[in-house]
Amino acid sequence: MSIFLAFLTGGAICVIGQLLIDKTNLTPARILTSFVVAGVILGALGLYQPLTDFGQEGAAVPICGFGSLMAQGVRDALRRDGALGILTGGLKSAAGGVAAALFFSLCAALFSKSRDK
Repeated sequence: MSIFLAFLTGGAICVIGQLLIDKTNLTPARILTSFVVAGVILGALGLYQPLTDFGQEGAAVPICGFGSLMAQGVRDALRRDGALGILTGGLKSAAGGVAAALFFSLCAALFSKSRDK
């Protein structure tokens, strides 16, 4: 059942993104940015955690889950380190994902052949 709920939640997030692409003049970069900002806002307000509890990885894996993770990191670091946590918390909490994305992007660039469009 948890796999079905994760599929449903992640699929709903993707449907929202696809509708934004199809029905608006927003560029994919603006949609991506808006998903991250929405995740940060919902995470900061404590509204993203119930969605993650319901949809588990279906809510945690999409890009809005990244924004929520950053908000949670800032909140935890603010409690632990004070005002300095505002600057460092989001980066520390998301460092693993960012490092993995950079590593796999580098691997893809090394093993693929670029060509002009």
